[in-house]
Amino acid sequence: MRRIGIIQYGCGPIGCNVARLALQRPYLNLVGAVDTAEDMIGKDLGELLGDSNKIGVSIAGQLGSVLAMGSADFVLHCTSSGLTSIVGQIEEIAAAGCDIVSTCEELSFPMLKNPETSARIDRIAKDHDVTILATGINPGFLMDAWPLFMSGICQKVETVKVIRIQDASQRRIPFQKKIGAGRTVKEFMDLVDSGRIRHVGIEESIGMIATGLGWSLEEVAERIEPVISEGRVKSDFVTIDAGQVAGVRQVGFGFVGGKVRIILEFLAYVGAKESYDEVHLSGVPDLSARIQGGVNGDIGTAAAVINSIPRVVDAGPGFVSVKDLPMAVCSTRL
Repeated sequence: MRRIGIIQYGCGPIGCNVARLALQRPYLNLVGAVDTAEDMIGKDLGELLGDSNKIGVSIAGQLGSVLAMGSADFVLHCTSSGLTSIVGQIEEIAAAGCDIVSTCEELSFPMLKNPETSARIDRIAKDHDVTILATGINPGFLMDAWPLFMSGICQKVETVKVIRIQDASQRRIPFQKKIGAGRTVKEFMDLVDSGRIRHVGIEESIGMIATGLGWSLEEVAERIEPVISEGRVKSDFVTIDAGQVAGVRQVGFGFVGGKVRIILEFLAYVGAKESYDEVHLSGVPDLSARIQGGVNGDIGTAAAVINSIPRVVDAGPGFVSVKDLPMAVCSTRL
């Protein structure tokens, strides 16, 4: 079978993780790479992957020039978390006839929050006979697909609660900055008010769960607060003194029938005593499951993207979510 030609669009830390894994799949052929960062343009992508060997793929500054080569079937899209900022990119890719797997968190399930934009993306996909999917570890698995999968052995589900706790000292510096590690409480709250500290995707995950369970979601509320360090803690990138912010606690609530029936709790801070991911379903029967040690978000997101490619290949044209496709599995064969 012909190998699938792919373009890596966005060569930051997540994009490089995705590209690195793509190179390990025999059914994928990395034919191009794109990033707008001036210090990346012209470099061989292999230089960014921690491999001294060049791979023969130079990073272009313009997507159109790579699409114009006509050798790509897929674009692995890792440019932004925000929906509005990527719609034009999605349209350009689709117009070239390429399927898309994206890590854009707000693209994971915008159908309830942004129905008009979602409908536009679906029209774009169908007009150009391509499939568009956004996935990752969270959203894309831990706080939406996983609890929905567990519900398959329930006769009834009353409430869904997911808890994700991470020791952020193990994560990359952009992530530690994103959760406010090392900030004062005032600086943290100012960044929350400006929207610069916020785990993107909780509202989308709540919408996916509610829709998947056939619930009519009435309201989504979120609460964001700092986790204050009780003593000095360190990561490879930052030292945090007692009284400073070590990270973030963000909780999302989904209201159905006037009651909170979905709770998604996300804690990420430097110095957390343990990391784990946990799902609780209240119903018939009650179910609980925990991944002790938690899932590394960078590793998991790259895997989610690459392992979804065979499912997208088999899917019909349109804008889909992970709940619409067969379960992605780790396979080295298409």
